[in-house]
Parts: sequence; C-alpha cells; structure tokens
Amino acid sequence: MKGSPTQVELSDWESVTVQRLQLLSSICRNSSLRNLTHTALRKFVLDRIFVCDKHRILFCQTPKVGNTQWKKVLIVLNGKFSKVEDIPENVVHDHERNGLPRLSSMSDAEVAERLNTYFKFFIVRDPFERLISAFKDKFMENPRFEPWYKHSIAPAIIRKYRKNHRDASGSAGLHFEDFVRYLGDESGRKHLDRQFGEHVIHWLTYAELCAPCDISYDVIGHHETLEQDAPYILKAAGIEDLVSYPSIPKGITRYNRTKVERYFSGISKRDIRRLYACYQGDFSLFGYHRPDFLLD
Repeated sequence: MKGSPTQVELSDWESVTVQRLQLLSSICRNSSLRNLTHTALRKFVLDRIFVCDKHRILFCQTPKVGNTQWKKVLIVLNGKFSKVEDIPENVVHDHERNGLPRLSSMSDAEVAERLNTYFKFFIVRDPFERLISAFKDKFMENPRFEPWYKHSIAPAIIRKYRKNHRDASGSAGLHFEDFVRYLGDESGRKHLDRQFGEHVIHWLTYAELCAPCDISYDVIGHHETLEQDAPYILKAAGIEDLVSYPSIPKGITRYNRTKVERYFSGISKRDIRRLYACYQGDFSLFGYHRPDFLLD
C-alpha cells in the first residue's frame, strides 16, 4: 500500500539524514582539518547537552539556530508543562526552573551509558548567517536582561580590534567589522574569551559546542530545512505522538544571501578569509558551501 504523503516525505528524509552523517564521518577522518573538528569530551561540552531520561533523548544546544523551540519540546517531554504553548518565555532558559538536567550533572558512568544508548541530535545553520544572528541579537537588539554584551564585551572587542581607536570607548556600538576581526583572530582572542566566559557560546563553533566527531549523533538537523527535519526528528526519537514542534513562521529558515552580502560589504577580504579559516570545520562537517562570493 502506498504510504501517506507525510510517511513518504519522512522516509525520503531518512536518506538525507544518512548522507549528512556519512559526510560528517568522512570530514572527521580528514587529518588536515582535525584541529577544527575534534573536541575533547570535557565538562563544557557536557554542559551543552540536555537530558530527557523518560524518553532517552539527548539534545545538544547550539545557540542562534532556533534552539529555544527544541528546549520547549524537551521541557514538555520531561513533564514540567503539558503543552509547548504553556511554557513562559522566561522559564525556557532558566535552568533552575525548566526541569532540564544537563549531562554534566551526572556521573562518568551515567554519562557514558546515555551517550552510548540514547537518541542524540542537534541543529546547525550556515555558519556565517549564524554569526550575523548572534551579532544582531547580542549587540544590536540586546535584551535588557543581558546588558553585559553591550557594556562589557563590546567595549573590550572594540579596544582590541577597532582600527580607529578614537572610538575605542565604544560609544557608537560594536560594528560587525570589529566582531569579524575578533572572531578571525584565532590565537589573539583567547584572552578575551576567557574574560567573557560562557557568553561566547553564541559564536563558538559547532565542533567546540557539541563534539560531533567525538559523539555519535543520530540526527543533525539543519535550520534551513527545519520544516522537514523537525517532524523527522520527532518520529526518529519516537515522540511524534507525544509532542508537536511549534509552528515555523513562513520563510524564517531560508538562507538569506542578500543579508549575508550586506553585513560583509566593506569588510576586507583578509578579515573574511581569516574568519572562514576559523569556521571552515563547521562549513565542511555539515555540507555548507564555501562562500566564494565573499572570499574570492
């Protein structure tokens, strides 16, 4: 019997998922990219991974790719709220109140058992578009409850990376060019990153956050294909009858090359190439095309 359209689409999407994992495995074996793709399984990585023991699911959080919605799904599965729509926005990221344990809170044996047997997934997005999203959210729109991005982090980046030091006070705000120069300085930014602490998770690489070459994930969803990935993940995890992924606003997941070109216009090729060199592992691991229109 011919399956329903949804079943056919989910079946087709399994081949997409398999191809993504095969590419990931291939790039992970590429020794020339090893320093950009491999990450030790330290507490920092385990802190990124949320646990749903009831349904044997692990979800690694990669900021600026729509993770809030997936956290809501897990909160419902853990029984804290009955519906995604019932969860107050201020509870989702409050780790004292949202009922989402992290893998780092467990013993070594508990961690190993869950990594070996649970369904594991995370979401990625075009790396440069993700950086633009982080810049907009943290330095332009900047929620009032996170003032340190504008008042502490931005001035520190400006002092070190803005060429025109007459504006070193940062009164004009952080420019995207300053942000790119900071992110592309692989060795020089280490001191600042230690100073900024875990606030840098919004622009760390996926490799640093989720250790995809060192943890065997079952599915890696893409923000650009979330309409297909979300139902597939729910089905693959065996939870499609228990919870729904929140509705996705039309067009919000589409890659916007015009926006990327606009943000990078006026930034030197040298600075863009240095930035790409730092994020090349993410481009390669997840099949994102090299942005030739910016680099060449």
